[in-house]
Amino acid sequence: QVQVVESGGGLVQPGGSLRLSCATSGISFSIYFMAWYRQAPGKQRELVASISSSSATTTYTDSVKGRFVIFRDNGKNTVYLQMNSLKYEDTAVYYCYARRPGVDFWGQGTAVTVSS
Repeated sequence: QVQVVESGGGLVQPGGSLRLSCATSGISFSIYFMAWYRQAPGKQRELVASISSSSATTTYTDSVKGRFVIFRDNGKNTVYLQMNSLKYEDTAVYYCYARRPGVDFWGQGTAVTVSS
């Protein structure tokens, strides 16, 4: 049984930090491409950051470059998103995504609210 479970969301003030975690089970995590997406109210889901299976390649959407860092621990079957200098516009539900050729999985999401 495959599980993709996000955690770490919550309420944070502008300028603050959060670390999201995505723990997986039931998959060979080390061969999966992993990514974080987010969906703000009334908007389409967008790719925030991605990381290759070996961590050799990471990508970020322009709006989070220099503030967010994606990293993974293949020994713990977990991918993380460190979010710094949070802004109001980072408010969204953040989803973890796992993919290998022909197969993909989504988590249920974790909500991040940036508010004073």
